[in-house]
Amino acid sequence: MNITAKQLKEMYLKFFESKGHKIVPSASLAPENDPTVLFTTAGMHPLVPFLMGEPHPLGKRIVNVQKCIRTQDIDEVGDSTHTTFFEMLGNWSLGDYFKKEAIEWSFEFLTSPKWLGLDKNRLSVTCFEGNENAPKDEEAAKIWMKCGIPKERIAFLPKENNWWGPAGETGPCGPDTEMFYWKPNDKKAPKVFNPDDSNWVEIWNDVFMQYEKTRDGSYREMKSKNVDTGMGVERTAMVLQGYEDIFQTELFKPIIDKISEISGKKPTKENLQSFRVITDHTRASTFILGDEREIVPSNREQGYILRRFIRRAMKSGINLGIEKDFLGDLAKLIIDMYKDLYPLLEKKRSKIIKELTSEEQKFRLTLINGIKEFQKIAATAMQSEKRTISGKDAFLLFQSFGFPVEMTMEMAHESDLIVDTKEYKEEYEKHQELSRVGAEQKFKGGLSDSGVTTTKLHTATHLLNEALRKLIDPKITQKGSNITAERLRFDFNFDRKLTAEEIKAVEDEVNRVIKQGIEVKREEMTPEDAKAQGAQAEFGARYPPKVSVYSVGKYSKEICMGPHVKNTKEIGVFKIIKEESSAAGIRRIKAIVE
Repeated sequence: MNITAKQLKEMYLKFFESKGHKIVPSASLAPENDPTVLFTTAGMHPLVPFLMGEPHPLGKRIVNVQKCIRTQDIDEVGDSTHTTFFEMLGNWSLGDYFKKEAIEWSFEFLTSPKWLGLDKNRLSVTCFEGNENAPKDEEAAKIWMKCGIPKERIAFLPKENNWWGPAGETGPCGPDTEMFYWKPNDKKAPKVFNPDDSNWVEIWNDVFMQYEKTRDGSYREMKSKNVDTGMGVERTAMVLQGYEDIFQTELFKPIIDKISEISGKKPTKENLQSFRVITDHTRASTFILGDEREIVPSNREQGYILRRFIRRAMKSGINLGIEKDFLGDLAKLIIDMYKDLYPLLEKKRSKIIKELTSEEQKFRLTLINGIKEFQKIAATAMQSEKRTISGKDAFLLFQSFGFPVEMTMEMAHESDLIVDTKEYKEEYEKHQELSRVGAEQKFKGGLSDSGVTTTKLHTATHLLNEALRKLIDPKITQKGSNITAERLRFDFNFDRKLTAEEIKAVEDEVNRVIKQGIEVKREEMTPEDAKAQGAQAEFGARYPPKVSVYSVGKYSKEICMGPHVKNTKEIGVFKIIKEESSAAGIRRIKAIVE
C-alpha cells in the first residue's frame, strides 16, 4: 500500500477525530513546561500540565502531529531508521479511556482496510514483563489476543524496553505496549516474534500512565490515568511504502537528490552516511531556525545543538567534496516540502537561509584548517601506545577551530583512536568556556515538580511579562520561557541591556503586585476572543481552537497552559538574578522566588 507521509498524517487525524479526539497544532521544538530536556522529544512534552491534571480546554481526548528532535540518536544517524528531527503522531486520553480502547483503536487503525490496511500476520507486540514496582501487564496482552494477535507474537520485556518515565526523578509513568511490523517484503513473517530480529520495525507505542513515582522512590497508582501514544511518521511511511529504509521515502529522497546534484556524486555504500547526515541535520537545523522560539547558533543549550548539527552537515559535505555554501539551497527545498503544515517556515524563510549561510561561511575556513590540524594530531596519536588524543589537543581543536569535542571524538573513532575526555573537561573548565548543558537529562526534578515552586514561577512569569511592558516598553512580547523547580527564564524582544535601575524597578513592580494578594482566574475561550480581550500570546505560536486564559485581576491576561497559583500572595518574594543577551535583539531574564 503506497500511502504517502502526508496521507498518513491526514488519515491519523481523521481516524482519531472519529473517536472523539480534538486536533491540537504542533507546539514549539523548545518545550516550555518540561525542564528536563532541551528539545521536544515526544508529542507528550507540550501536554505535561494536562497529564499532571490541569484541565485541557479541548477536553479529555486529544490528537496531533508534533515536530520533535532527539539528540540521543545523533550517533545513529546514517543507518536506515534513525534521524534527529522527526514528526510524531500522537493521541491522548487525559483521565478518560484506558488500555482497552487505546489498544483496540491502534489495531483498527493499523489493520482495517478503511485505514492503513496492514497485514495483521506481519504485526507483533511487546508488553511489560513486570518487576518489584508493578505487575506483569497481562491485561494489555489479553486485549491484543482478543484483537487477533496470537500469543506467539506477544513478547513480555523488562522495564528498559516496556516502561515509560518518569522524565525526571519523579512524576507520571507506567507500562507501555509497542507495535512492530515485519519489514522485508520478500520474506514471510515468522510465527514466533523475536524482538531482537532487526527485521521487526517498531512503528507505534501506547503508554499507560497509571503510576506516579514519588520522591521516596515508591510507585503509587494515579487516580486519573492517562494514555499517551506515539507513532513516528518517517518509520511508518517506510513500512507503508514497502521500503527497507526511511531515506527511500519521499520525505528524504528529494533532499538526497539535491545533495547529489550539488556534489556531483551519487550515493554509494562508502559515502551513504555523509548523504544521510547532511539530509537529517539540515532538516533539523531548518526546523530549529524556523521554530516559534528565537533559537540561533550559539555555544549553549539549544543553540549549541543547532551549531553542532550545522557543523556536522558541513563536515559531511566536505567528505563529499562540496567546497561551496550549500545548506541554504537544501533549506529552500525543505521549506517548500513542509510549509503547508508548518507555515512559520515560509514566514521565516529568509532568516533560516541567512543564519545557515552565515554559520557556514564562518565555519568553512576553520573547518578545513581544523581537519588538517586534526590529521597532524591523529598521526602523532597513532604512534602512541594508547592511540589516544590528549584532552589538551581536543581543547585546542575546540578553542582554535570551533570543533565540538563530539566532532573530534567522531573523527578519532574513524581513525580507531580515542580522546581523553576527562583531561578535555579539565581544560574546558580551566578556561571557563561556556559549556553545553546535557542535551537530554538537563535538570534533576521530574514533571511532578510542576508542584509548588514551578507553579509560583509560572504566575511570576506573567507578572514579569506585564511589568516589562509597563515600565520598559509596551512593544515587548514574550519570545520564549523555560521554568524549572529552581528558577524561571524569560526571553523578550529588546535591543539593549537593561540598566541596574530598570531591573530594580521591574523587580519592585512584580513584588508590589504579589503583595496585593490578587486572585488568579482561569477561563476557556477561542484564541481570537482571548486576543480581542487583550490577552498576551507568544509570537508565532499556533494555538488550538480553544485555549486557557489566565488573568491576574486586571493586571495581566495571557494565553497559557499553566499551572498557576490561586492568589499572587502565594508566590513569595520575586528576585531577578540575571539579565543578559539571548540572541540579536532578544534579552533574557532569570529570576527566582523565595
